[in-house]
Amino acid sequence: MAKVAFIGLGVMGYPMAGHLARAGHQLCVYNRTAAKAAQWLGEYAGSSAPTPREAARGADFVMVCVGNDDDLRGVVLGGDGAFAGMAPGAILVDHTTASANVARELAAEAAERQLGFLDAPVSGGQAGAQNGVLTVMVGGEAQDYARAEPVLQAYARMVRLMGAAGSGQLTKMVNQICIGGLVQGLSEALHFAQCAGLDAEGAMEVISKGAAQSWQLENRHKTMLAGEFDFGFAVDWMRKDLSILLEEARRNGAQLPVTALVDQFYADVQAMGGNRWDTSSLIARLKSSKQP
Repeated sequence: MAKVAFIGLGVMGYPMAGHLARAGHQLCVYNRTAAKAAQWLGEYAGSSAPTPREAARGADFVMVCVGNDDDLRGVVLGGDGAFAGMAPGAILVDHTTASANVARELAAEAAERQLGFLDAPVSGGQAGAQNGVLTVMVGGEAQDYARAEPVLQAYARMVRLMGAAGSGQLTKMVNQICIGGLVQGLSEALHFAQCAGLDAEGAMEVISKGAAQSWQLENRHKTMLAGEFDFGFAVDWMRKDLSILLEEARRNGAQLPVTALVDQFYADVQAMGGNRWDTSSLIARLKSSKQP
């Protein structure tokens, strides 16, 4: 069993840290809001620390799951950051969905300090984190991955090294491109079925047995038809991710016309007050714009 620090007890980090504790690892947690760390300690075995540096002191692995590039730098760098508390040979595993650039930046800083660094964003949403069945996409050095992979298995059903530092973040961008297009397609299909007077739920059950089958169709079509959008990954978060990947596409020359359009559709959902609705809420803008 490893000594692990977990920094960031949000919607994803809270249950992920819990799975590590249940697996028998020695946990020390840090959260910007101390009350959240206290709540976590009421449910799981472990300890808490007042700064990322203190949480990381003596840890074999430091897991980080925060909001964006700036949040990540804030808890990793500086006098109170995790790097300052880590001993040579320790590995920082970043589960934040962030840019590939910040992953490369932190990997270089880690190497200068004789630390390991893995960018390891996850997919599977809140339910995946709670059930311990996340997909983890990893970038970094093979030897660091080999050491970290058994620990990551505590909350994952799929873990894979994708390449050098930044490759995990790039793979997560691929994931978000797919999700955006799938949800928009599903939204349009449901909207069309309703406008055509079909039993939309029945139509989904039929086509789910053929080539149109997807996780989004299987798990979201009923709630989309019901106008229920309280299932984890919020529109605000999706727009943050899309902003990162569209910037990366501008840099690498990838053409993403559908993804750029879906990003604007999510902006429409935000304008409707749906900032905290989940990503399946794309259907709401179609219903709201339907002509009488």
